[in-house]
Amino acid sequence: MSNDLLDQQQIEALIPHRAPFLLLSRVVSEDRAAQRLLAELDVRADAFWVPGHFPAPVGPIMPGVLQVEALAQAMAVYVARTEGMGGRLGVFAKIESCRFTRMVTPGETLRLEIQMQKLGSRMGSAIGTASVNGETACTATITFVIPSESALPNQPGSTSA
Repeated sequence: MSNDLLDQQQIEALIPHRAPFLLLSRVVSEDRAAQRLLAELDVRADAFWVPGHFPAPVGPIMPGVLQVEALAQAMAVYVARTEGMGGRLGVFAKIESCRFTRMVTPGETLRLEIQMQKLGSRMGSAIGTASVNGETACTATITFVIPSESALPNQPGSTSA
C-alpha cells in the first residue's frame, strides 16, 4: 500500500493532461502552510521520446523541456487543489532562470518540487526544482496565466479556427 497523497488516476481528475503527455506518476506530499508540493515521475524506457532524443550510444536523455513541463504539471495540481481554483486551466506565461544541471535517463525517478511564490485568481508563479537522487537536474521559475474561456481553442466564442 502506498503513502502517496495522489496517484495518477487522482491527478487526472485534477488536470487535463493524459498519456503520453501526463508527466506525473504520483504526488508525494503537499504543505499548504509552506506553499509546497512534491511529485514524482517514473522516467520509463517506453516513454514516447526515448527512441528519438539522443538515442544510443549517447542516450536516451529526457528532454529538458519535458522536465519543465513536468514541473508545470505539478504546479497545476497544486493550483487545482487550491480553494476556488479547481477546474480552471492555467497556461504558460513565462519561464525564467531555467537551468539544466544533470541529465535524466530512463529508469530514474524525477522528483518535482514546486514552491509557490504568487497565486492570484488570474495568474501565479512558482520556483520548480527537478532532481534525481538528491542531485538537481533542472530549476526554473514558472509563471502561468488563466486565460478567459473565449481565448481557449475549441471553446464557444473562441477566436481560433
